[in-house]
Amino acid sequence: MKKIDHKILEIKIKECLIKNGANDFSAESVSKGLVETSLRGVDSHGIRLLPHYINALKNGRINGNPKLEVINTFPAFVGLDADNGFGHAAGFKSIEIGMDLANKYGISAISVFNSSHPGAMASFSLKAARNGFCSFSFTHADSLLKSYGGKSSFFGTNPICFAAPRKNEEPFCVDMAPTFIPWNKILESKEKNETLKDNVAVDAEGNPTNNPEKAKALLGIGNYKGFALASMVEVLCSTLSGMPFGPHIPSMYGSSIEQNRNLGQFYLVFRNDVNIHSDVFNEALKIMSDEVREQDPNNKNQPVLMPNDPQIIFSKEREKKGIPVMKNILDLISIE
Repeated sequence: MKKIDHKILEIKIKECLIKNGANDFSAESVSKGLVETSLRGVDSHGIRLLPHYINALKNGRINGNPKLEVINTFPAFVGLDADNGFGHAAGFKSIEIGMDLANKYGISAISVFNSSHPGAMASFSLKAARNGFCSFSFTHADSLLKSYGGKSSFFGTNPICFAAPRKNEEPFCVDMAPTFIPWNKILESKEKNETLKDNVAVDAEGNPTNNPEKAKALLGIGNYKGFALASMVEVLCSTLSGMPFGPHIPSMYGSSIEQNRNLGQFYLVFRNDVNIHSDVFNEALKIMSDEVREQDPNNKNQPVLMPNDPQIIFSKEREKKGIPVMKNILDLISIE
């Protein structure tokens, strides 16, 4: 394990992607998304995914040179055909389209189809927030969340993300799966030979397990509530986009690497000055955040934090010391 500066890492990953058949926009989107995610400490969805993406690119699952076509169905609500390209490229393109439309109409929505795994959704909503917009980002995923009252899974670990701008600091951001952990955390635990926490995963019989090798599905937060949230995201990302749902989605790791996954995403971008000036919104959110942080902690060693605070802390630390990179990634991007 070696620590590499995030700027160098982004350049090297982009070069690697271009070398393996990705166009400039796709390569830049993926490198930016992966590095920012690792910078924020979300290692399960960061640079560790690069070998899988390269494999998918080389074997035809992902189109490295997609024609991202906008379907202008309604003035402020459009479709985006991702042409089986990288989900990161579709995500950043959607936010660009969304900000342009929201500037004109106040709000916009983008329904993406024929896409692939987009990584961490925070990358997209944070881009909008850093440009002064509020944004929701959603994607569906493999059937891995245990159904309420069932032994097995139907819906995926379908994440929900929302970000909004704040005065003089990084945006407010919530990026969460409806499960206690993402499935990539199971894979990460296998790699590190770690035991899972209690009550986060179940085996083939629907019983809780701490063994990542036996894990077959994940438990939803609040049980029924997590299941319900996942179903809502599924409607937005598959029923709305015309893409397959739940168990009909080709598995990220279990299906042929030559098979397109046909994923959908959904993005909502809107201005924050519908009732008040944007500056007033940004300042109010800053004041709210500070007041939450100033509350008396239950544990003196653990301060009260707002959502995204842990990721901001991680980012500052890794900006100084670099991002830990495993040897297989270093070899892939030609860093000794």
